[in-house]
Parts: sequence; C-alpha cells; structure tokens
Amino acid sequence: MLGRLNHVAIAVPDLEAATKSYRNTLGATVSAPKDMPEHGVTVVFVELENTKIELLQPLGENSPIQGFVDKNVSGGMHHICYEVDDLAAARDQLTADGARVLGSGEPKIGAHGKPVLFLHPKDFSGTLIELEQT
Repeated sequence: MLGRLNHVAIAVPDLEAATKSYRNTLGATVSAPKDMPEHGVTVVFVELENTKIELLQPLGENSPIQGFVDKNVSGGMHHICYEVDDLAAARDQLTADGARVLGSGEPKIGAHGKPVLFLHPKDFSGTLIELEQT
C-alpha cells in the first residue's frame, strides 16, 4: 500500500526564521511560502534529493496546528507523508483494519494539489500520518 516517503512536516512558530535557517545555514533550496487557508497553515517546502521537508506555520486563529505549536514552542515534527497509488482503496483498507481517518474521511486537496488524508496518531505509534494520492 505505501509508496515512497513524500515529506516530513515540521511545525514552526516562525516560518520566516525557519526558512532562513534551512536556506542560509543549511544551504537548502526552499520554495516560496504558500497560504493554505483550507488547512489553516502556511507552508514552504525544503527540496532534498530524495524527499522534501515541509515547514508549517499556523495560519489564522483556528489553525489545526496552533495547539501543537503552543505545546511545542520551538516547533517540532508534526507528521510524515507517504504516497499511495489509490487513496480511496487505502482508506477503505485501513478503516476495515480498524485505523481511524481524521475528519470526514473524505480527501482534501493538499499542498501539492493532490488528494490527501490524515490517519490518527494513536493508531500509528504516536505519529500523525498523511497519505497523498500519487
């Protein structure tokens, strides 16, 4: 079911400072910020040879990651994203096996313009998992 690792997401309290650290200190290529109001975040992607790092900053007071940033004031790993060939089939198999899909269970369009779903971290060793349709 799982394809390749798409990205690791890190929630940050200050996207500009985090972007500067990756670009200037680590010498990475970093995308321009993109507001995603439907997800309540602003994102940038750090491009790596074999994957990406997604830096997330809460967007607006109702951001679903605001609580995470409040608890982790310096930021921290928020989720890991895997690619799947068929998101609906993966969802159906996972729920049949007892895994919980967050939200309505219907995919939303993610930062890459592709459908995504999130899986409950309590079902996966405390790790929030995002699945992205390839």
